[in-house]
Amino acid sequence: MILSVVIVSYNVKFFLEQCLSSLKKAVEGSSLLLNQTEVYIVDNASVDGSLDFLTPLFPAFHFIQNKENKGFAAANNQALSLCCGEFILFLNPDTILAEDTLENCISFLRSRPDAGALGVHMVDGAGRFLRESKRGFPGFGASFSKMTGLARLFPRSKIFSSYYLGHLDERLSHPVDIISGAFLMARRTVMDKTGGFDEQFFMYGEDIDLSYRIHQAGFQNYYFAGSCIIHFKGESTRKDFQYVTRFYTAMILFMKKHFKGFGAPIRLLLLCTAVRLHQLLAYFVISMRQKKGTEQAASEPPPVPAERAKIKEVLFREGAPLSWKQIIQEISDHPGEAIYLFHGSGTHATVSSFASDLQGEVFDK
Repeated sequence: MILSVVIVSYNVKFFLEQCLSSLKKAVEGSSLLLNQTEVYIVDNASVDGSLDFLTPLFPAFHFIQNKENKGFAAANNQALSLCCGEFILFLNPDTILAEDTLENCISFLRSRPDAGALGVHMVDGAGRFLRESKRGFPGFGASFSKMTGLARLFPRSKIFSSYYLGHLDERLSHPVDIISGAFLMARRTVMDKTGGFDEQFFMYGEDIDLSYRIHQAGFQNYYFAGSCIIHFKGESTRKDFQYVTRFYTAMILFMKKHFKGFGAPIRLLLLCTAVRLHQLLAYFVISMRQKKGTEQAASEPPPVPAERAKIKEVLFREGAPLSWKQIIQEISDHPGEAIYLFHGSGTHATVSSFASDLQGEVFDK
């Protein structure tokens, strides 16, 4: 077996259908991976009927149903124990792959003997580059710049934007420290050596921790610019108070686990204070959004967001003659110029991600 794919899903039925449809095409269109790929989908107690809906549509894939939400790290490890592939791909359910993504990534890893894992160029549903595609280790300087807003003020600075490696051209491949868990392909031997995800992280931070441990084990992580995918980003979780609590708690857990050495107690205190201040700010922003949403729901009829009313909608239907690779290239070349909707051939809905308050709307055909 050459490739094992692991996807952890939670209440994203239609996004997962698009993901699996694109994954199936990438496998079936590859002479290297056809009959040499296994796919495991771990459902973390979804209540949207994901498994009943998807299992008949993808009979060659392995579906695992958990009776409770075990978290991202534990669910990935659950499937990892079953994998037999030379390479393991951890993939988010709210992604769409190009037809040649898998084969190109494997070719790149095989050409780099020092490579432990790689991530790819990712864009959101509006075609905008996702900075988490390539990240540096969140040491004291990088974390402080990010938490204080210096990274946002100087997005291309090698010093202040080291967390997102803003000085590195996203159109070129580079060695990096951290790979996003939305698409993380690793050698099986590397996973055996590092021991998989740390299950102390229920959700968030586990990809940073794993990437760091891969690097510590003597392997190099790579950002591979030779393939681009769509990551709708955040469809598995809504930005609510629970999300904020889990995210910032994970960041502090990572800092306490890895920030050691000279001056560590003082640096850790400063960073934890900055993290908690950011957490309080996030709570405030969510409260304001919820208040605005309540007021909007009370009005009749609900107002159409001005930004959406002014932008045209473009529907991309994958299938002959338009491939996913061509669609991804098109939105990458024209980011944010329209509201982009996506529909894979043979699937049951159209998905879209075009605004922070309307991310991931599902449009029935």
